[in-house]
Amino acid sequence: MRILFASAGNFGHVYPLLPLAKAARAAGHEVAFATGEQLHPALRAAGLEPVTAGRSVPEAFMEAVRGSAGLEHGEGDGDLGAQDVPPEVLADLHVKVFGSVLPRWVAADLAPVLAGGSFDLVVYEALNPGAAFAAHLAGVPAVAHGVGVMAMGPEEARIQEELLATAADLGVHVPGGQLLALARTYIDICPPSLQDRGFLAAPLPRVEQRPVAYGEPGELPAAIRDTDGPFVYLTLGTALGSVDVLRTVIEGLLPLEVPVLVATGPVVDVADLGELPERVVAAAWVAQPEALKRAALVVQHGGAGTTLAALAAGLPQLILPQGADGPANAAAVRDAGAGEVVHAADLSAGAVTAQARRILGDETYRDAARKVATEIASMPAPTETATRLPQFTT
Repeated sequence: MRILFASAGNFGHVYPLLPLAKAARAAGHEVAFATGEQLHPALRAAGLEPVTAGRSVPEAFMEAVRGSAGLEHGEGDGDLGAQDVPPEVLADLHVKVFGSVLPRWVAADLAPVLAGGSFDLVVYEALNPGAAFAAHLAGVPAVAHGVGVMAMGPEEARIQEELLATAADLGVHVPGGQLLALARTYIDICPPSLQDRGFLAAPLPRVEQRPVAYGEPGELPAAIRDTDGPFVYLTLGTALGSVDVLRTVIEGLLPLEVPVLVATGPVVDVADLGELPERVVAAAWVAQPEALKRAALVVQHGGAGTTLAALAAGLPQLILPQGADGPANAAAVRDAGAGEVVHAADLSAGAVTAQARRILGDETYRDAARKVATEIASMPAPTETATRLPQFTT
Protein backbone atom coordinates (compact mmCIF):
# COMPACT_ATOMS: atom_id res chain seq x y z
CA MET A 1 0.00 0.00 0.00
CA ARG A 2 0.88 3.67 -0.18
CA ILE A 3 0.27 5.23 3.25
CA LEU A 4 0.28 8.89 4.25
CA PHE A 5 1.01 9.69 7.87
CA ALA A 6 0.04 13.18 9.00
CA SER A 7 0.80 15.11 12.14
CA ALA A 8 0.85 18.64 13.52
CA GLY A 9 4.20 20.37 13.07
CA ASN A 10 5.77 19.90 16.49
CA PHE A 11 8.24 17.28 17.74
CA GLY A 12 5.81 16.05 20.38
CA HIS A 13 3.21 15.40 17.70
CA VAL A 14 5.43 13.88 15.01
CA TYR A 15 7.70 11.64 17.07
CA PRO A 16 4.93 9.42 18.55
CA LEU A 17 3.89 8.41 15.01
CA LEU A 18 7.39 7.67 13.70
CA PRO A 19 7.70 4.13 15.17
CA LEU A 20 4.59 2.97 13.27
CA ALA A 21 5.58 4.88 10.11
CA LYS A 22 8.98 3.19 10.12
CA ALA A 23 7.40 -0.20 10.89
CA ALA A 24 5.00 0.25 7.97
CA ARG A 25 7.88 1.06 5.66
CA ALA A 26 9.82 -1.98 6.93
CA ALA A 27 6.72 -4.11 6.21
CA GLY A 28 6.99 -3.16 2.55
CA HIS A 29 4.54 -0.26 2.34
CA GLU A 30 5.39 3.01 0.61
CA VAL A 31 5.24 5.67 3.30
CA ALA A 32 5.09 9.47 3.18
CA PHE A 33 4.73 11.77 6.18
CA ALA A 34 2.88 15.10 6.05
CA THR A 35 3.70 17.85 8.54
CA GLY A 36 5.16 21.35 8.73
CA GLU A 37 8.42 22.05 6.93
CA GLN A 38 10.26 22.63 10.21
CA LEU A 39 10.02 18.87 10.93
CA HIS A 40 11.14 17.70 7.48
CA PRO A 41 14.81 17.26 8.49
CA ALA A 42 13.74 14.88 11.27
CA LEU A 43 11.60 12.92 8.80
CA ARG A 44 14.46 12.61 6.32
CA ALA A 45 16.75 11.47 9.13
CA ALA A 46 14.18 8.75 9.86
CA GLY A 47 14.24 7.69 6.21
CA LEU A 48 10.74 8.98 5.43
CA GLU A 49 9.45 11.05 2.51
CA PRO A 50 8.27 14.45 3.82
CA VAL A 51 5.15 16.21 2.55
CA THR A 52 4.31 19.79 3.51
CA ALA A 53 1.01 20.21 5.35
CA GLY A 54 0.14 23.05 7.70
CA ARG A 55 2.36 25.61 9.34
CA SER A 56 3.71 26.19 12.83
CA VAL A 57 1.58 26.94 15.86
CA PRO A 58 3.09 30.45 16.23
CA GLU A 59 2.10 31.21 12.63
CA ALA A 60 -1.40 29.95 13.35
CA PHE A 61 -1.64 32.22 16.40
CA MET A 62 -0.53 35.17 14.27
CA GLU A 63 -3.30 34.34 11.80
CA ALA A 64 -5.86 34.14 14.61
CA VAL A 65 -4.60 37.38 16.14
CA ARG A 66 -4.86 39.15 12.78
CA GLY A 67 -8.42 37.89 12.40
CA SER A 68 -9.26 39.02 15.92
CA ALA A 69 -7.79 42.45 15.23
CA GLY A 70 -9.74 42.77 12.00
CA LEU A 71 -6.60 42.91 9.86
CA GLU A 72 -6.19 41.53 6.40
CA HIS A 73 -3.87 38.56 5.92
CA GLY A 74 -0.27 39.69 5.85
CA GLU A 75 -0.74 42.99 7.68
CA GLY A 76 1.07 43.48 10.93
CA ASP A 77 3.61 40.68 10.44
CA GLY A 78 6.44 41.26 12.84
CA ASP A 79 4.46 43.84 14.81
CA LEU A 80 1.50 41.85 16.03
CA GLY A 81 1.69 38.72 18.19
CA ALA A 82 -0.20 36.80 20.85
CA GLN A 83 1.71 38.74 23.50
CA ASP A 84 -0.12 41.89 22.32
CA VAL A 85 -3.55 40.38 22.92
CA PRO A 86 -5.38 40.96 26.22
CA PRO A 87 -5.26 37.81 28.39
CA GLU A 88 -9.04 37.51 28.42
CA VAL A 89 -9.13 36.73 24.69
CA LEU A 90 -6.15 34.35 24.55
CA ALA A 91 -8.39 31.37 25.34
CA ASP A 92 -10.63 32.30 22.41
CA LEU A 93 -7.58 32.54 20.15
CA HIS A 94 -6.43 29.09 21.30
CA VAL A 95 -9.81 27.65 20.30
CA LYS A 96 -9.63 29.41 16.93
CA VAL A 97 -6.08 28.17 16.25
CA PHE A 98 -6.74 24.49 16.95
CA GLY A 99 -10.38 24.42 15.95
CA SER A 100 -10.18 26.35 12.70
CA VAL A 101 -6.89 27.86 11.50
CA LEU A 102 -4.62 24.81 11.66
CA PRO A 103 -7.16 22.21 10.46
CA ARG A 104 -8.15 24.42 7.51
CA TRP A 105 -4.49 24.84 6.49
CA VAL A 106 -3.82 21.12 6.74
CA ALA A 107 -6.99 20.14 4.86
CA ALA A 108 -6.17 22.59 2.06
CA ASP A 109 -2.55 21.41 1.77
CA LEU A 110 -3.50 17.73 1.68
CA ALA A 111 -6.36 18.04 -0.83
CA PRO A 112 -4.06 17.90 -3.90
CA VAL A 113 -1.83 15.30 -2.23
CA LEU A 114 -4.74 12.89 -1.77
CA ALA A 115 -6.43 13.63 -5.07
CA GLY A 116 -6.65 10.91 -7.69
CA GLY A 117 -6.33 7.95 -5.37
CA SER A 118 -2.60 8.36 -4.86
CA PHE A 119 -2.81 6.98 -1.30
CA ASP A 120 -4.61 3.91 0.05
CA LEU A 121 -4.68 4.92 3.73
CA VAL A 122 -4.15 7.99 5.91
CA VAL A 123 -2.84 7.56 9.45
CA TYR A 124 -3.36 10.89 11.14
CA GLU A 125 -2.46 12.15 14.57
CA ALA A 126 -5.68 12.50 16.55
CA LEU A 127 -4.80 16.12 17.37
CA ASN A 128 -4.46 16.91 13.66
CA PRO A 129 -8.08 16.56 12.47
CA GLY A 130 -7.46 18.62 9.33
CA ALA A 131 -5.89 15.48 7.87
CA ALA A 132 -9.05 13.52 8.68
CA PHE A 133 -11.12 16.18 6.90
CA ALA A 134 -8.90 15.95 3.82
CA ALA A 135 -9.06 12.13 3.81
CA HIS A 136 -12.85 12.18 4.12
CA LEU A 137 -13.24 14.64 1.26
CA ALA A 138 -10.89 12.57 -0.93
CA GLY A 139 -12.62 9.29 -0.06
CA VAL A 140 -9.47 7.79 1.46
CA PRO A 141 -9.82 5.51 4.53
CA ALA A 142 -8.32 7.03 7.66
CA VAL A 143 -7.00 5.78 10.98
CA ALA A 144 -6.46 8.01 14.03
CA HIS A 145 -3.23 7.68 16.02
CA GLY A 146 -3.21 8.96 19.60
CA VAL A 147 -0.28 10.55 21.39
CA GLY A 148 -1.39 10.20 25.01
CA VAL A 149 -4.29 10.73 27.39
CA MET A 150 -7.49 11.78 25.59
CA ALA A 151 -9.17 13.79 28.34
CA MET A 152 -11.99 16.20 27.49
CA GLY A 153 -11.89 19.33 29.63
CA PRO A 154 -13.81 22.59 29.08
CA GLU A 155 -11.24 24.01 26.63
CA GLU A 156 -11.04 20.76 24.68
CA ALA A 157 -14.84 20.75 24.45
CA ARG A 158 -14.80 24.27 22.99
CA ILE A 159 -12.18 23.22 20.43
CA GLN A 160 -14.35 20.24 19.49
CA GLU A 161 -17.30 22.56 18.87
CA GLU A 162 -15.15 24.80 16.67
CA LEU A 163 -13.85 21.75 14.79
CA LEU A 164 -17.39 20.57 14.08
CA ALA A 165 -18.21 24.01 12.70
CA THR A 166 -15.06 23.87 10.55
CA ALA A 167 -15.97 20.41 9.29
CA ALA A 168 -19.44 21.56 8.32
CA ASP A 169 -18.00 24.57 6.51
CA LEU A 170 -15.67 22.28 4.55
CA GLY A 171 -18.49 19.92 3.65
CA VAL A 172 -17.37 17.10 5.93
CA HIS A 173 -20.17 15.05 7.50
CA VAL A 174 -19.22 13.99 11.03
CA PRO A 175 -21.33 11.00 12.14
CA GLY A 176 -23.03 11.67 15.45
CA GLY A 177 -20.96 14.80 15.94
CA GLN A 178 -18.02 12.61 17.02
CA LEU A 179 -14.86 13.64 15.18
CA LEU A 180 -13.10 10.33 15.75
CA ALA A 181 -15.98 8.64 13.91
CA LEU A 182 -14.17 9.78 10.76
CA ALA A 183 -11.54 7.11 11.55
CA ARG A 184 -11.80 3.37 10.95
CA THR A 185 -10.05 2.80 14.27
CA TYR A 186 -8.01 4.57 16.94
CA ILE A 187 -4.43 3.47 17.60
CA ASP A 188 -3.98 4.08 21.31
CA ILE A 189 -0.42 4.29 22.67
CA CYS A 190 -1.57 5.28 26.16
CA PRO A 191 -1.59 2.34 28.60
CA PRO A 192 -5.20 1.57 29.61
CA SER A 193 -4.51 2.19 33.30
CA LEU A 194 -3.73 5.84 32.50
CA GLN A 195 -6.24 6.47 29.71
CA ASP A 196 -9.32 8.58 30.37
CA ARG A 197 -12.17 6.34 31.56
CA GLY A 198 -14.76 8.14 29.48
CA PHE A 199 -12.68 7.76 26.35
CA LEU A 200 -12.20 4.03 26.97
CA ALA A 201 -15.97 3.65 27.30
CA ALA A 202 -16.65 5.40 23.97
CA PRO A 203 -17.96 3.14 21.15
CA LEU A 204 -14.85 3.58 19.02
CA PRO A 205 -12.75 0.63 17.79
CA ARG A 206 -9.34 0.81 19.46
CA VAL A 207 -6.03 -0.85 18.72
CA GLU A 208 -3.53 -0.81 21.56
CA GLN A 209 0.08 -0.14 20.61
CA ARG A 210 3.14 0.15 22.79
CA PRO A 211 4.51 3.71 23.03
CA VAL A 212 8.08 3.66 21.73
CA ALA A 213 10.26 6.66 22.54
CA TYR A 214 11.81 8.05 19.40
CA GLY A 215 14.86 10.27 19.32
CA GLU A 216 17.98 10.79 17.32
CA PRO A 217 20.84 8.76 18.81
CA GLY A 218 23.55 10.50 20.78
CA GLU A 219 25.59 10.53 23.97
CA LEU A 220 24.96 12.39 27.19
CA PRO A 221 27.15 15.40 28.02
CA ALA A 222 30.54 14.27 29.31
CA ALA A 223 29.98 15.90 32.71
CA ILE A 224 27.04 13.50 33.25
CA ARG A 225 28.26 10.55 31.22
CA ASP A 226 31.57 10.29 33.08
CA THR A 227 30.07 10.40 36.57
CA ASP A 228 28.79 7.52 38.64
CA GLY A 229 25.33 7.30 40.10
CA PRO A 230 21.92 8.62 39.11
CA PHE A 231 20.83 12.17 38.40
CA VAL A 232 17.68 14.25 37.95
CA TYR A 233 16.63 14.85 34.36
CA LEU A 234 14.84 18.16 33.76
CA THR A 235 13.06 19.13 30.53
CA LEU A 236 10.22 21.42 29.51
CA GLY A 237 9.98 19.85 26.07
CA THR A 238 10.40 21.43 22.66
CA ALA A 239 7.60 24.01 22.69
CA LEU A 240 6.91 25.17 26.26
CA GLY A 241 10.35 26.11 27.54
CA SER A 242 10.76 29.11 29.83
CA VAL A 243 13.93 30.64 31.29
CA ASP A 244 12.13 31.71 34.46
CA VAL A 245 10.57 28.29 35.05
CA LEU A 246 13.84 26.47 34.40
CA ARG A 247 15.73 28.75 36.80
CA THR A 248 13.09 28.24 39.48
CA VAL A 249 13.17 24.46 39.09
CA ILE A 250 16.96 24.30 39.07
CA GLU A 251 17.00 26.33 42.28
CA GLY A 252 14.53 23.91 43.79
CA LEU A 253 16.60 20.85 42.82
CA LEU A 254 19.91 22.13 44.20
CA PRO A 255 19.16 21.19 47.86
CA LEU A 256 18.88 17.55 46.78
CA GLU A 257 22.65 17.57 46.20
CA VAL A 258 22.47 15.33 43.13
CA PRO A 259 23.57 16.07 39.55
CA VAL A 260 20.93 17.70 37.36
CA LEU A 261 20.82 17.32 33.58
CA VAL A 262 18.77 20.06 31.89
CA ALA A 263 17.48 19.87 28.31
CA THR A 264 16.55 23.45 27.41
CA GLY A 265 15.06 22.58 24.01
CA PRO A 266 14.82 24.95 21.04
CA VAL A 267 12.83 27.63 22.88
CA VAL A 268 15.42 28.55 25.53
CA ASP A 269 19.04 29.48 24.90
CA VAL A 270 21.37 27.73 27.34
CA ALA A 271 23.26 30.99 27.83
CA ASP A 272 20.09 32.66 29.14
CA LEU A 273 20.21 30.43 32.21
CA GLY A 274 23.35 32.26 33.32
CA GLU A 275 26.14 30.71 35.34
CA LEU A 276 25.12 27.31 36.68
CA PRO A 277 26.41 25.36 39.69
CA GLU A 278 28.97 22.68 38.87
CA ARG A 279 26.57 19.79 39.32
CA VAL A 280 24.00 21.30 36.90
CA VAL A 281 24.62 20.51 33.23
CA ALA A 282 22.47 22.18 30.58
CA ALA A 283 22.31 21.43 26.86
CA ALA A 284 19.96 22.49 24.08
CA TRP A 285 19.43 18.88 23.05
CA VAL A 286 19.75 15.70 25.12
CA ALA A 287 19.54 12.10 23.91
CA GLN A 288 16.49 11.41 26.05
CA PRO A 289 16.52 7.60 25.75
CA GLU A 290 20.07 7.64 27.14
CA ALA A 291 19.07 10.02 29.93
CA LEU A 292 16.19 7.76 30.98
CA LYS A 293 18.52 4.79 31.39
CA ARG A 294 20.25 6.41 34.40
CA ALA A 295 17.95 9.09 35.76
CA ALA A 296 16.46 8.64 39.23
CA LEU A 297 13.74 11.24 38.69
CA VAL A 298 12.26 12.99 35.67
CA VAL A 299 11.10 16.58 36.21
CA GLN A 300 9.09 17.73 33.21
CA HIS A 301 6.22 19.72 31.70
CA GLY A 302 3.74 16.88 31.20
CA GLY A 303 4.16 16.38 27.47
CA ALA A 304 2.78 13.03 26.35
CA GLY A 305 6.04 11.85 24.78
CA THR A 306 8.19 12.49 27.85
CA THR A 307 5.48 11.21 30.20
CA LEU A 308 5.11 7.88 28.41
CA ALA A 309 8.86 7.47 27.81
CA ALA A 310 9.60 7.98 31.52
CA LEU A 311 6.87 5.53 32.51
CA ALA A 312 8.16 2.95 30.01
CA ALA A 313 11.54 3.31 31.70
CA GLY A 314 9.95 2.77 35.12
CA LEU A 315 10.89 6.24 36.38
CA PRO A 316 8.92 8.41 38.81
CA GLN A 317 8.10 11.94 37.70
CA LEU A 318 7.55 15.41 39.07
CA ILE A 319 5.31 17.12 36.55
CA LEU A 320 5.03 20.89 36.20
CA PRO A 321 2.18 21.40 33.69
CA GLN A 322 2.84 24.33 31.35
CA GLY A 323 -0.33 24.03 29.28
CA ALA A 324 -1.55 21.90 26.36
CA ASP A 325 -2.00 18.27 27.51
CA GLY A 326 0.22 18.73 30.56
CA PRO A 327 -2.56 18.85 33.17
CA ALA A 328 -4.23 15.67 31.87
CA ASN A 329 -0.97 13.72 31.73
CA ALA A 330 0.07 15.02 35.14
CA ALA A 331 -3.21 13.91 36.70
CA ALA A 332 -2.87 10.45 35.14
CA VAL A 333 0.65 9.98 36.51
CA ARG A 334 -0.31 11.24 39.96
CA ASP A 335 -3.41 9.02 40.07
CA ALA A 336 -1.26 6.03 39.12
CA GLY A 337 0.98 6.79 42.10
CA ALA A 338 3.99 7.26 39.82
CA GLY A 339 4.66 10.92 40.56
CA GLU A 340 3.54 14.27 41.89
CA VAL A 341 2.38 17.55 40.37
CA VAL A 342 3.19 21.22 40.98
CA HIS A 343 0.82 23.43 39.00
CA ALA A 344 1.97 26.74 37.53
CA ALA A 345 0.09 28.79 40.13
CA ASP A 346 1.95 26.96 42.93
CA LEU A 347 5.38 26.76 41.31
CA SER A 348 8.25 27.84 43.52
CA ALA A 349 11.72 26.57 44.33
CA GLY A 350 10.46 25.42 47.72
CA ALA A 351 7.59 23.45 46.21
CA VAL A 352 9.98 21.73 43.80
CA THR A 353 12.38 20.85 46.62
CA ALA A 354 9.62 19.40 48.79
CA GLN A 355 8.01 17.29 46.08
CA ALA A 356 11.26 16.06 44.52
CA ARG A 357 12.58 15.06 47.95
CA ARG A 358 9.30 13.30 48.70
CA ILE A 359 9.44 11.27 45.49
CA LEU A 360 13.10 10.30 45.84
CA GLY A 361 12.58 9.29 49.45
CA ASP A 362 9.55 7.07 48.88
CA GLU A 363 10.08 3.84 46.92
CA THR A 364 6.34 3.47 46.28
CA TYR A 365 6.60 6.04 43.46
CA ARG A 366 9.20 3.97 41.65
CA ASP A 367 7.21 0.80 42.30
CA ALA A 368 4.12 2.37 40.72
CA ALA A 369 6.16 3.56 37.72
CA ARG A 370 7.59 0.07 37.26
CA LYS A 371 4.08 -1.38 37.36
CA VAL A 372 3.07 0.90 34.47
CA ALA A 373 6.32 0.00 32.67
CA THR A 374 5.32 -3.67 32.84
CA GLU A 375 1.91 -2.80 31.40
CA ILE A 376 3.53 -0.85 28.55
CA ALA A 377 5.93 -3.68 27.77
CA SER A 378 2.96 -6.05 27.37
CA MET A 379 1.27 -3.87 24.74
CA PRO A 380 1.64 -4.87 21.05
CA ALA A 381 4.66 -3.40 19.27
CA PRO A 382 4.34 -1.04 16.28
CA THR A 383 5.48 -3.91 14.03
CA GLU A 384 2.32 -5.81 15.02
CA THR A 385 0.12 -2.79 14.24
CA ALA A 386 1.82 -2.44 10.85
CA THR A 387 0.64 -5.91 9.86
CA ARG A 388 -2.97 -4.84 10.57
CA LEU A 389 -2.97 -1.63 8.51
CA PRO A 390 -4.30 -3.24 5.30
CA GLN A 391 -7.48 -4.35 7.07
CA PHE A 392 -8.45 -0.72 7.68
CA THR A 393 -8.74 0.05 3.97
CA THR A 394 -11.85 -2.11 3.44
